[in-house]
Amino acid sequence: MASEVLNEWNSENFSAATATGVAVVDFWAPWCGPCRTMGPFFEAAAKALEGKAAFGKVNVDDAGDIAARFGVRSIPTIVVLKDGKTVGTKVGVVRTDDLVAWVQGFVG
Repeated sequence: MASEVLNEWNSENFSAATATGVAVVDFWAPWCGPCRTMGPFFEAAAKALEGKAAFGKVNVDDAGDIAARFGVRSIPTIVVLKDGKTVGTKVGVVRTDDLVAWVQGFVG
């Protein structure tokens, strides 16, 4: 996952990365077809909202503890956090325009 606008979050860095401001988390796995479909939409939304929200991906196979903490049962799941607290969740593929519009509601 090489991108200048996406972060790779895991058990070691997740809490610090999402503690302040707006963070958008994509819970995914490399073997998940819908997750691969979601990837370019998520990256495009990250570029569109660069500087307004942090975007990061959490591989559920590598960070099952984080997925469990957020009750992720199906992937892709997108969670928006504001100052570390969940303010929104969407399950399934979300197209770029819809994702940008949804996240803008949280960044003001």
